[in-house]
Amino acid sequence: MDKIILDLCGGTGAWSKPYRDANYDVRLITLPNNDVRTYMPPNNVYGILAAPPCTMFSFARTHAKTPRDMRGGMEIVIACLRIIWECQYKIKGDTQRKPPLKFWALENPNGMLNWLLGNPFFTFNPYEFGDKYSKKTCLWGYFNKPIKTHVLSKSKYGKFDQLRMDELREIRRSEINSISDIIWKQKNRQELRSITPQGFARSFFWANQ
Repeated sequence: MDKIILDLCGGTGAWSKPYRDANYDVRLITLPNNDVRTYMPPNNVYGILAAPPCTMFSFARTHAKTPRDMRGGMEIVIACLRIIWECQYKIKGDTQRKPPLKFWALENPNGMLNWLLGNPFFTFNPYEFGDKYSKKTCLWGYFNKPIKTHVLSKSKYGKFDQLRMDELREIRRSEINSISDIIWKQKNRQELRSITPQGFARSFFWANQ
């Protein structure tokens, strides 16, 4: 039986890509084709990755044209949690000691969502997994913590905005090791920052199979 992975609000599917490459049955539940608010999960889901939009919870949202709507932002978070709960409800008996899901994780940048979900189970910066920028990110859930592969100081690469364009342009194709290197020219800054760094995605996959 194929192992079903649900990638909720996954956008490009960057977080679930290692599972897809390993022939898991990855199902991308993201707009416009799928809406987490109406989606009902199938039976026998193996793992869930959830990355609800962070717009309303970001500390960087200081010059938005519309007021912050945390209640509206939580609608998607709760929808993701509902899907996770629906899968976890499906126990096979009163004596079951392991949950139906092998793992689940909900991701968001460090921000106001912490006020509502509590302290995260795991935090990281992309540079700790080999990607060349900093963005403190939080994970809540039930999963094995991925092993951080790079011991670097934040000053090594600085903030995402401080990366020099000429440095990225000089990266040869053979040296590309992160999704940010590949699509810098095709995506704007906000879109690029929302994509799960591939160094982290690979390490998460190796820790949770």
